[in-house]
Amino acid sequence: MSRHIDLNADMGEGFGRWTIGNDDALLEVITSANIACGLHAGDPDVMATTMARALERGVGLGAHPGFPDLQGFGRRRMSLPETSLRNMIRYQTGAAEAMARGAGGLLRHFKLHGALSNMASEDAALARICYETALDVNPNLVILVLPQTAMEEVVLDLGCTWAGEVFADRAYNEDATLVDRALPGAMIQDPDDAAANMAGMVREQAIICASGKRLPCRVDTICVHGDTPQSIAIAKAVRARLEADGHRVSPL
Repeated sequence: MSRHIDLNADMGEGFGRWTIGNDDALLEVITSANIACGLHAGDPDVMATTMARALERGVGLGAHPGFPDLQGFGRRRMSLPETSLRNMIRYQTGAAEAMARGAGGLLRHFKLHGALSNMASEDAALARICYETALDVNPNLVILVLPQTAMEEVVLDLGCTWAGEVFADRAYNEDATLVDRALPGAMIQDPDDAAANMAGMVREQAIICASGKRLPCRVDTICVHGDTPQSIAIAKAVRARLEADGHRVSPL
């Protein structure tokens, strides 16, 4: 069955004179950009530049908020009071929305980053705090979630617009969470393997775990992490395979 599939990437993760990844090359392949909001990575200039370049290529803009952890790139778990967590999400989402408008576009979607995302996939109360706060800033945002986790439970209860996201460059546990980056096989580095895996997930509408187990779910968007060396090759291979299978690759 032919489907409409979005291809997204995390980007805008440089800071000042330091750059991470090759955003310009990725923007030629993907259809949605998850842009760092300045706490785990990024800064106002990087956000503005990334959004302007994304809009030039017809790529959808999304907020990608994380923990205030520049040194750890937002991949270290933190425990914050609810008030601080809500303020942190509101601060980053509001900044992304303002920068998108400044670039002449609109913020389309919202996706949690790193450790915050992993924690929200396990903790429905945490996911609800993040999603309620983002939707309070902009009720029209599409919320990207890891399907078959606490995230999906929350968006279904909220009744908001959401998209099920799978990762082209990561392996899955049998509970639909991502294999820890510290473990062997957590990262999928071969573009052909990634493309074949994504083709299977889209065809079956299921997460294909590292063990081979299938977890039926909605697959609406596929992510390639922009900070990995193979990101461009993986994105090109995944897009080519999806289009060869008759799917339409376009923004959310």
